[in-house]
Amino acid sequence: MKVGSCAAESYEPRQVRKEATVNSRLRVTQVYLVRVGWPEQAEEYHRQPVHGPFDSDKLINVPQKKIKHFDHAGRLLHSTGIKARKSLGQNFLIDNSVRDAIINEAGLSVGDTVIEVGPGMGVLTGEIARRAGRVVAVELDGSLARYLQQKMKRLGNVEVICSDILKLDLMDVLHGSENYKVVANIPYYITSPVLHYFMNAVKRPLLMIIMMQKEVAEAITAPPGRMNFLSVSMRIYSHPSIVCRAPAASFYPAPAVDSAVVRFDMLPKPAVNVENPENFLQLIHYGFSAPRKMIRNSLAIGLKMEPDEADKILSDAGIDPQRRPATLSLDEWALLYKAAGGTLCSE
Repeated sequence: MKVGSCAAESYEPRQVRKEATVNSRLRVTQVYLVRVGWPEQAEEYHRQPVHGPFDSDKLINVPQKKIKHFDHAGRLLHSTGIKARKSLGQNFLIDNSVRDAIINEAGLSVGDTVIEVGPGMGVLTGEIARRAGRVVAVELDGSLARYLQQKMKRLGNVEVICSDILKLDLMDVLHGSENYKVVANIPYYITSPVLHYFMNAVKRPLLMIIMMQKEVAEAITAPPGRMNFLSVSMRIYSHPSIVCRAPAASFYPAPAVDSAVVRFDMLPKPAVNVENPENFLQLIHYGFSAPRKMIRNSLAIGLKMEPDEADKILSDAGIDPQRRPATLSLDEWALLYKAAGGTLCSE
């Protein structure tokens, strides 16, 4: 598992930079949340600062732990006949405090429908089902899906679907008009596609609580000056904030990177008013074609035009052509889109 270095100017780890490419896939190990029943073994240590525009007084202080007895965890997994599949990047959570932080942050009630992506062996699923009215658990791994079906049968309000979430018809699952929340511990390599899948759905969720790689979480919540394509695009329909961190020691087997839980508070309407959201996203993508270059050059590369033409569009939008793409706010991208007329993104 490789972790990209950070560029001081735009704070974009290598994996995070790949998120600027539409439908790109991060090749980083997935962390699956799985309940395996270990006793909590803990040694608290202080939170480390996370880069991103969250309110420090609202950040949940999850007791981070140095988990011991990995051998016991392995034996328990072996007794179920299920192994962590490296090909799917499976790592199992053994830190109940992280689990509890996710559940508490979701604010569930009996009136809620929850779509859980990547339920694994059900560490979150059971806790969600005890609080929500309906749970739809979408699991790609057939062995885990079968295990979960048996384990959750007694609860009565859990539907396990063995499927690729990106190929699932949400409207069929939701029975049409159902409101829902999303709790997910998604494979790192499909972080961007899954986020866009829900953000661009015909019916968006009310709230999303997502576990992901810490560096990606920090990039998504970064302020102007450190933003990338993914962080800008997420702000169209939501306000993202980091809830807590899950260090590598919280998982078995321990991954090579730390994770973080991000809360996406969905907005009642898009943060900016643009005629064609799809074309608007495409323009932002073009603008990050060369994120370390000046916006005039990056935009020219993306739109396949001369820098002078890009200068004209930027000037019409009131944006300094010498700025970097990472420094533009969402409102400034909207001004740029309107100055471009939208038609430049329709190819």
